[in-house]
Amino acid sequence: MELKFTKMHGLGNDFVVIDAIRQDVALDPDQVRWIADRHFGVGCDQLLLVERPDQADVDFRYRIFNADGGEVEQCGNGARCFARYVLDHGLFDKPGIRVQTLGGNLFLQIESDGQVTVDMGIPKLRPEEVPFVSEGDSLPYPIDLEGDTLSVAVLSMGNPHAVMRVTDVDKAPVDRIGPLLESHRRFPKRVNVGFMQVIDRNHIRLRVYERGAGETLACGTGACAAVVAGQVQGWLDTRVKVDLPGGQLVISWDGTGQSVFMTGPAVTVFEGTLQL
Repeated sequence: MELKFTKMHGLGNDFVVIDAIRQDVALDPDQVRWIADRHFGVGCDQLLLVERPDQADVDFRYRIFNADGGEVEQCGNGARCFARYVLDHGLFDKPGIRVQTLGGNLFLQIESDGQVTVDMGIPKLRPEEVPFVSEGDSLPYPIDLEGDTLSVAVLSMGNPHAVMRVTDVDKAPVDRIGPLLESHRRFPKRVNVGFMQVIDRNHIRLRVYERGAGETLACGTGACAAVVAGQVQGWLDTRVKVDLPGGQLVISWDGTGQSVFMTGPAVTVFEGTLQL
């Protein structure tokens, strides 16, 4: 099987994007893992498929596969790259794009400066919607981990997130705590883990250990989750700059019942052909 692909990134969170509309695509988890492998394949954090929708009110179906081969519900940086891809490859000719994902429908808007704004939808704060095993429904939650008790905000941005506040992200135990929380028994579908340092009410620093991918240079849904968690706990205002290792996103949220909006870049790196 021969497949054309495009390598893209959003703040260093990198993707292999494949058009499954103009070519036949049937990938199994082993093939996804091979493509994502940085030594033997192309290399990426996630593989993105562009497909025809099966809903009448959207323009595309957007599917996301982590580097471990598993399909997941949502990816914010990938959504920006998805928007840039369908426009640049002549699949769509309007700046506003509606897409369906496993985590819900999104609206993507190409801005005049080339950046992309994504309506990420309304965050879900109830534990059963994350999902998260809890007797209460008010964040933050205490979680026991190797004899310590962590205070963690838990919510869904179409995919599950656990966000904790740290004094300094550079010294945060991402490599140790990340995988332990990712697979903690209280998260039935595993979880993305965010480590947030509050600079001021309009500015945070963030590192994210992503489910199925490990720490990435940027995580769009993680940035959204961190801002929501910070607002709910009274630390942040409605518009926040989020500094990630790969660059900066701007996240806006007007509070309970409102959509979260994310604005940031999407960049094409190169194009190629795969032989599978």
